[in-house]
Amino acid sequence: MAQADKNRTMEELDFTIQTLGQSDIQSPVSLSKNIGDYMANYVEDDYYILYDIASHSSKVGAPGMLEIAGPREKIFFDPAVSKAAIVTCGGLCPGLNDVIRSIVMCLWYRYRVKSIFGVKFGYRGFLPQFDLPMVKLTPKDVQDIHQNGGTLLGSSRGYGDHTTEIVDTLEKMGINMLFTIGGDGTQKGALNISNEALKRGLKLAVVGVPKTIDNDLSFIQQSFGFETAVSRAVEAVAAAHVEAFGAINGVGVVKVMGRQSGFIAAHTALAINDVNFVLVPEVPFELDGDNGLLAHLETRLNNRNHAVILVAEGAGQDLMQSASNLTDASGNIKLGDIGIFLKDKITSHFKAKGVDINLRYIDPSYMIRSAPANPHDSIYCARLGTNAVHAAMAGRTGVLIGLVHNQLVHVPIHLAVSRKNAIDPDSELWRDVIEATGQPPLMKN
Repeated sequence: MAQADKNRTMEELDFTIQTLGQSDIQSPVSLSKNIGDYMANYVEDDYYILYDIASHSSKVGAPGMLEIAGPREKIFFDPAVSKAAIVTCGGLCPGLNDVIRSIVMCLWYRYRVKSIFGVKFGYRGFLPQFDLPMVKLTPKDVQDIHQNGGTLLGSSRGYGDHTTEIVDTLEKMGINMLFTIGGDGTQKGALNISNEALKRGLKLAVVGVPKTIDNDLSFIQQSFGFETAVSRAVEAVAAAHVEAFGAINGVGVVKVMGRQSGFIAAHTALAINDVNFVLVPEVPFELDGDNGLLAHLETRLNNRNHAVILVAEGAGQDLMQSASNLTDASGNIKLGDIGIFLKDKITSHFKAKGVDINLRYIDPSYMIRSAPANPHDSIYCARLGTNAVHAAMAGRTGVLIGLVHNQLVHVPIHLAVSRKNAIDPDSELWRDVIEATGQPPLMKN
């Protein structure tokens, strides 16, 4: 269990999902209710899984149950008069187009919903002052988009707090299903939209698909795009290793995404096993002193003549004077550039000692963000999008589609955004990273 969830294990977790009312319309999706007839079955509303499958012997009882995602026999919305909208928000991420395509295809072919709108450039697309017309989406419009990176609809940060105006637009257009594809800020906006709609008595299902390349949403086993990010980061590390190995005192520094969570860096290091130092936001480090990074880098170069450092963008922010409390449009703190900072500090350190090094710095962040999804993520995105549609048609709202224990489930948005998921330095994952790199467990004096 991730560090972000540890403090909640002793209390009862309430995973109750809000519904818009009784579902009594027969679904056009033809499935079975019988076991053993070689046909896929509907998901029953009383079917759950346990969130915490590992429990101490002194604990009795389940800490929470998650509702299984999937098509219901009875749905809430009449497909013939339903209208859906899809919005992508925040930074780019591999798989955005895959999710859009999956939602459109499921709405159109499985439920026969023919009024599907794409919202342009994030939450801005709902606001009259930006004059961004929504686009009608059909299977023809999305049939090949999964082969491309980015998002057909465009994306932007911010404006998710303009709840009243957003719901005004949704109400005016008669939208009764909204699919929000985005990370923490996007889903906080989606939660506010859902609550405002409920307050107004609107029958609006708000269903989120978790898009955060850093994999930092809580109660979500993995967000889409993460696998692709790791595979592309491996390519960057491989290049840095070749450059470092082929030079005298070669040093490769690679910076990857990870504002508050170092999952990409950790998994990349394990995937390639050519990294000697992994720096993540969850584990502090120092540069100077006998147990600082620079001293350990000296030892590594003396022993092996080359080294590779992999750093997450949010690591070492306390070391930089350039770090500030300024925020971007999504409310994220603007980070100092730890990659350039390390490059300059390492170069200056060895120059002062009269030691020649050959340092290569690689920042593949935008190449990774804009890449098409790999097959693993494409499969995951297709399933997320389809199950988001099933949830909306059944009248679920204020809910995310997530993966928990390899099972697609409904997660209340308010829980998913309640805190960030992060690496637990006491966990098996970080232990394995330390063993793979050979770095000291803690580089602090």
